[in-house]
Amino acid sequence: MRIVIKIGTSTLAYATGHPNIRHIENFCKVVSDIKNAGYEVIIVSSGAVSMGRGKAAVAERPTELSMKQALAAIGQCELMYTYDKYFGEYNHTVAQLLLTAHNFIDPQQYENLISTMHKLLEMGVIPIINENDTVATQELNIGDNDTLGARVAVSVNADLLVLLSDIDGLYTADPNKHPEAERIARVEEITPEIEALAGGSASKVGTGGMTTKIEAAKIATSAGTDMVIANGKDPAVLYDVLEGKDVGTKFVGRSLT
Repeated sequence: MRIVIKIGTSTLAYATGHPNIRHIENFCKVVSDIKNAGYEVIIVSSGAVSMGRGKAAVAERPTELSMKQALAAIGQCELMYTYDKYFGEYNHTVAQLLLTAHNFIDPQQYENLISTMHKLLEMGVIPIINENDTVATQELNIGDNDTLGARVAVSVNADLLVLLSDIDGLYTADPNKHPEAERIARVEEITPEIEALAGGSASKVGTGGMTTKIEAAKIATSAGTDMVIANGKDPAVLYDVLEGKDVGTKFVGRSLT
């Protein structure tokens, strides 16, 4: 079984921009165990800009594009160093891929991307993917890693896309404002009513929100890939997702036959 796991900034880093070492270490441990069980795993990881902030001691998340790109360049080194360290402790090798929208649009680049990812998986390597924020322009910007995760999942014919977020799933209303809101366990079809439930991002360090997750679900499910939104505060939730337990919200992939 091939799975793509997208992990958000709020799970990887504190509001200060410094890495949440406990969460990252636990995440790498769980993913390593999943790999040992025979799953093929691709990670789409946010966190570069935030970790760049922490490394460069920049107090607030920047709004200027050039500053964001500079911090992404700094933070990407920190991010991959951290992944390499913790996955290495469990005898797993990681590889970095930095992508822009052009890699999915240009036929030759797309073919090369797919070939590279398949070769890495064949070698038992864990590809870790992020948007190439240091060079992406508005025209080449994917925009968020939920969408990137969906595009990656479709490109490698993944069986499952898991979006680890700071919320337990899709709710009937915003649970931060409506305590009575109920989690929706399963979505068979993305209707206008489902889309209307999407709100903004609850995190101060991430860029995504429920809207981007619904868009990611459209991309993934239309290609036949199941998608689950789950809370990433405890990476062990991945075991529950893979065992089919009632956690998060599952969007059912549509059959292509």
